[in-house]
Amino acid sequence: MNEGLLRGRQSGAGTSSGLRWAIAIAVLLASSAVCAPADAQSKTTASRIGDLQVGGGFVFARSGYNFTPIHLVGFGAYATFDVRPHWGGEVDFRHARATQDSTITQTTYQIGPRVFLQRGPLLPYGKFLIGRGVYNFSGNVANVAYNMYTFGGGADFAVTRSLNVRGDYEYQNWVGFPLGTLHPSVITIGVAYHFHE
Repeated sequence: MNEGLLRGRQSGAGTSSGLRWAIAIAVLLASSAVCAPADAQSKTTASRIGDLQVGGGFVFARSGYNFTPIHLVGFGAYATFDVRPHWGGEVDFRHARATQDSTITQTTYQIGPRVFLQRGPLLPYGKFLIGRGVYNFSGNVANVAYNMYTFGGGADFAVTRSLNVRGDYEYQNWVGFPLGTLHPSVITIGVAYHFHE
């Protein structure tokens, strides 16, 4: 393994601090929205700061290292906070493990803006996220963190006033990954609690 990968073992320590940051941001967003009254699925009104949902789901990903396709499954968590009728922000965390080799994992921590349109109970959206990805190589040889950026989109569907179901797609770009940039395609099927008065 090259020296850069072996040095990267220490960057795995950033995994727990990255998770703490993601949780802290989600808690801050939740506390700011809970303090303000709101109608069920209406976006921003004059009487509140914004519109918040917090959820989690199952993750299905296709990735590749050294030009070998890898299929991964796992879980994720996300929070969206919309401050205007057509735009807001998203914070998300994903952890997925390879189905062929359980020592290979990909963990991501991301934040960024999103734009959306509300069409009745359906809310399609697009997003651009930046963050940090941690890759655990086969056999636990190295655990290395990389900067990353993501283009994505999907739709939230309001099942009830408090419950949204989500289908989400991300095309991730891991910058500086050995043998070329890593480009995982990630699908998340999730459920979120939508905060309202």
